[in-house]
Amino acid sequence: MLKKQTLLCALFLSIVSQISYAVEPKNEIEEVIVTALRLNTTVEQSGSSLSIIDEELIRDRGYNFLADAIVSATGVTLNQNGSFGGQASVRIRGFSSDQTLVLIDGVPANDTTSPGGGFNFGALDALDVQRVEVLKGPQSTLWGTDAIGGVVNIVSKPAAENLSGKISILGGSFGSQRLSGTISSANDLGDFRVSYADVKTDGISKADEDDGNEEEDGFDSQTLSVKGGLNLGKAARLDVFYRNTDASTEFDSFGVVTGTQDGNERSDTDQTSTQATLNFNLFSGRLENTLTYGHTEIERKNFTDDVSSFSADGERTLFRYQGSFSISETQLLSVGYETEESESGNDDTTIDGTFALYRFEPSENVTLSFGVRRDDHDTYGSETVGRIAAAWQVSENLLLHSSWGEGFKAPTLFQTTFFCCGATSANTGLKAEYSDAYDVGMTYGFADGDALLSATYFDQNTQDLINFSFAVGGYENIAEVDSNGVELEFSYAFSDAWTVTTNLTYLDSEDGSGDEQVRLPEITADLALSWKPSEAIRSSLVVIYNDEEGDSRGTVDSWTRADLSASYQLSKNIELFARIENLFDEDYQQIFGYGTPERSGYIGARYQL
Repeated sequence: MLKKQTLLCALFLSIVSQISYAVEPKNEIEEVIVTALRLNTTVEQSGSSLSIIDEELIRDRGYNFLADAIVSATGVTLNQNGSFGGQASVRIRGFSSDQTLVLIDGVPANDTTSPGGGFNFGALDALDVQRVEVLKGPQSTLWGTDAIGGVVNIVSKPAAENLSGKISILGGSFGSQRLSGTISSANDLGDFRVSYADVKTDGISKADEDDGNEEEDGFDSQTLSVKGGLNLGKAARLDVFYRNTDASTEFDSFGVVTGTQDGNERSDTDQTSTQATLNFNLFSGRLENTLTYGHTEIERKNFTDDVSSFSADGERTLFRYQGSFSISETQLLSVGYETEESESGNDDTTIDGTFALYRFEPSENVTLSFGVRRDDHDTYGSETVGRIAAAWQVSENLLLHSSWGEGFKAPTLFQTTFFCCGATSANTGLKAEYSDAYDVGMTYGFADGDALLSATYFDQNTQDLINFSFAVGGYENIAEVDSNGVELEFSYAFSDAWTVTTNLTYLDSEDGSGDEQVRLPEITADLALSWKPSEAIRSSLVVIYNDEEGDSRGTVDSWTRADLSASYQLSKNIELFARIENLFDEDYQQIFGYGTPERSGYIGARYQL
């Protein structure tokens, strides 16, 4: 394995070195305000290790589900138990989905009815997404519990300046169809945006067809999003947000041999998020104040042979204040308070948090960020965590960055109350999880801004990791997990029409006994070739590599998949698009026992009103 890792890294760096010696360096780092950092901070100021997936990339590669887009970021892996709505868990640098906080426009969206409080990306449509910010490493200083491993912040699209609308239709393999539409407008008084998406498919068998499973498992979802804003003068604005997803996902039953087999199982979920945010400035704009109210609720019902087998209701309510004061042109101080209450069934828990963030620019090219947070959990007491980040623009073409942070995650309500398998009670000694991590990296631009290379090393330690155990009949703590690795990214624009982008992640994650963590590939990589010969034509070929993974019932072999997407602007109002997934018909699994689609194709059109 070490030989393979060394060979891949050597090949990657060899290609880069051949290019870098042939060109004149010049850095071109796009300036993007990263809202997940809670301060108005650009990428180059952040000092943090992060990836941004923007609307253009989603469109160029033809992604319909957001899960496919997120795994294009370095250090991110996806485990999905069957395509088309199957439970999709995003892991950042080895941390589980339960340890990743998901925000939609700054409000937590994690599922309070799931055992570990993770977020299911399987049903999340990419229609209304402007960009996704993936913040890696412990971020509890910024966002409290659930952010022990990282943050995925989903930013929805803003309203258009003039009244406009768009209708999109798509159809393809497995009886798949998608109908979506948006309408939006903006003026001096305010703005609004309404979007709707209806996705249906007959699907494939969640349990792998190669194991004799033939029953198709369909997926049906409807998502409505409403976003509006009211300008209350030069110094204030009120924003409101509403999102509802109603999804029905068919899946298969438990199987002794592979973990799953054909069965008539269905899960119906109805998830609603509402949010209201008031922004107002004082002292000539030097003090920016933000008041946020957010509420998320989810209702889940499972059926076996159309008979109810399980149901759960959960909700999360958040109130937050944050004030950011510009001390000077080089110093920014932000303080805040938030209280969050989570309910699942008849149980509830409350967390109160206070935090302070400080950003200082001692020189034009150096940015330092500091943060501290104290959370009071009604069951697990108080915890204080910190965070430090630094960015140094060494030259026009070289940026260095480094960060260190701590994280914690209290057990969920389910984990503290569930027991089975002969146990007489839940584990009353279950502890909260703790982590600390650091990373250091560089970004180097050259070829007159046409090429960009970045490399990051990370090292993280997690203590008292929560894990389910049949032997205990519930949840227990694993003493320690150590993870470290390297993330490499490279992009090069050969011409105005051709661009190549590639990334590679090496990850080594072991528990205290030296055993590798399951469902974690040691190496992941992708290569994307983009062709845009004109404003009307755009296309991309994406090749994804996933190393072999250990699982509780066997080994998931390594696999390579290629996807091809293209679009053509037929007229001012009409765009045609097509996508072929699994171009070379790779037979592979993401989770042991669960199947993935064979070669499949989709075609559609968009009409701009």
